[in-house]
Amino acid sequence: MPAMSDLSPGDPMPESTLVGEQGLLNLRDKIGKPLVVYFYPADDTYGCTIEACSFRDSYEDFIAAGAEVIGISRDDAGSHSKFKASHRLPFTLLSDPGGKVAKSWGLRGILGLPPRVTFVFDKDGIVRHRFKSQIRFGKHVDEALEVVKKLTA
Repeated sequence: MPAMSDLSPGDPMPESTLVGEQGLLNLRDKIGKPLVVYFYPADDTYGCTIEACSFRDSYEDFIAAGAEVIGISRDDAGSHSKFKASHRLPFTLLSDPGGKVAKSWGLRGILGLPPRVTFVFDKDGIVRHRFKSQIRFGKHVDEALEVVKKLTA
């Protein structure tokens, strides 16, 4: 996948295939309803656990608004499975070995850490919101939910 400039509002979802619990998943197969895709550094780390649990705690609100939530990190499926089980995460976690998809979306981390960026795509697969912050974990969820609610109002 060639690297692109930062994926931004108005851009279409790039072709992106990642490893999930059921095997390979092309994110474009999820087009048809709003989709929240969040990239996070690693399973079972302080900030990532706070962020994932915040998405979990608001998950019913995302579902009620017609959206799906997907988390992506470099961790493998086994790590994701443990992370999901230990924190009762109801949404899909996908593996991005080596951060290839993140790089293809133009995402860069800070000080060697993988990026923490949340995207909201509309039902047509167009980016409607992008939020990047390594430390404001809960704001990723708040902003994404606000945008999803506007898309489905």
